Amino acid sequence: MTDTPTQLFIGGAWLDAADGATMPVDDPATGEILCHIADAGPKDARLAEEAAVQAQEEWARTAPRARSEILRRAYEIILDRTDELAHLMTAEMGKPLAEARGEVAYAAEFFRWFSEEAVRIDGGAGILPDGRNRMLLSRRPVGPCLLITPWNFPLAMGTRKIGPAIAAGCTMILKPAPQTPLSSLALAAILKEAGLPDGVLNVVTTSRAGEVCEPLLRGGRMRKLSFTGSTAVGRLLLAQSAEAVVRTSMELGGNAPFIVFEDADLDKAVDGAMLAKMRNMGEACTAANRFFVHHSVAEEFGRRLAERMGGLVVGPGTRDGVDVGPLIDRTGRGKVEALVADAVERGARVLVGGRTPEGPGCFYPPTVLTDVSPESRLLDTEIFGPVAAILTFDDEDEVVRRANDTPWGLVGYVFTEGLDRALRVSERLEVGMVGLNTGLVSNPAAPFGGVKQSGLGREGGRVGIDEFLEYQYLAVPVG
Repeated sequence: MTDTPTQLFIGGAWLDAADGATMPVDDPATGEILCHIADAGPKDARLAEEAAVQAQEEWARTAPRARSEILRRAYEIILDRTDELAHLMTAEMGKPLAEARGEVAYAAEFFRWFSEEAVRIDGGAGILPDGRNRMLLSRRPVGPCLLITPWNFPLAMGTRKIGPAIAAGCTMILKPAPQTPLSSLALAAILKEAGLPDGVLNVVTTSRAGEVCEPLLRGGRMRKLSFTGSTAVGRLLLAQSAEAVVRTSMELGGNAPFIVFEDADLDKAVDGAMLAKMRNMGEACTAANRFFVHHSVAEEFGRRLAERMGGLVVGPGTRDGVDVGPLIDRTGRGKVEALVADAVERGARVLVGGRTPEGPGCFYPPTVLTDVSPESRLLDTEIFGPVAAILTFDDEDEVVRRANDTPWGLVGYVFTEGLDRALRVSERLEVGMVGLNTGLVSNPAAPFGGVKQSGLGREGGRVGIDEFLEYQYLAVPVG
């Protein structure tokens, strides 16, 4: 921890908060304080805003190849420091080291992907239909951006937003989650080492998000907001962005259905369930929340899933052989406890787990529930924990209707060996992404995002950079 930056990163310099405030960063496996870091206030936000605005014009003129090479160098540095970054992430967030190493590779890949996209920003030309004017189209950066990232994937959510912003020629203020700021500060140091000019990226860590972010959004100098987090906070930020008509991208909550038909390969389905449910201890917006299993295979599926979930080792992420680390904090664990208790009170049967272990840390065991009542709160709440709730269904129309009966629409999972059914059901699901016979959909080369109240816009893929670019049309008279 001694080499990890703990100050604000503004204008290329490491600074204390203007009022000297600090905040603790806790280890969720022990409850102990890892360190104290700068806790920014409104003055720091204004300083970061000024740095980003002042750097924007020159950065926008920087050659695409130069932007590309900065991202490529940062990609290589991240991979070279995989173990160091993984240990840092595990310390502040809790995920097992094996998962943390996987996230480092995933995070780095966004920089490699957008290093390649930086040199492919195109425009267009042509004669307009009336023949009087030529049309020249160019694409240019939207301008200074406010990027707000969550705690569950602290490195990857940073690179997924920073990568396209750098590639497009935008300057940024990054506000990471207060629970996991260290990965973002380490990332800022890596980008500075890779040659990113001062002021292009500014990192403001704070426990006072409202005091820091609202003036930035209402002030009119930030031209773009990219937010990943809860739908409730997303609605608030959209309202704050409306005053200055700030362009927004929102990656919000999910309530993913996981559908297992009677013809599914149960080995694939259980493997997929383990990925879709247990990635990051279930603390993912893509996590399977509602397991709809055809009644003819529900008992066997539940038995197999409970056996696999019950065999996972729970403990501190740094310990060898651990599969499941702690939840992020006691508030998060308390929410999971309350949702399970509510389901059990309504008649759910616990196949495995369901009891909070004694001792320090924010641990909760992998849990499988069956006979879940449709009235249970966990069916219309993002669980964000290692709990699988199994419900049964009889026919396709029924399960599609129930799967779509939610305000969210991020991702769905479908397991069937029938091609016609696979395509038909996938097309009927009101989601932005579908995992067909797989429990993992995230990939830097694919557009990530949802419909309904799961968000606006897409991150990653060929379209990820579009969120940070504007079109300009130039009319030139013919002749």
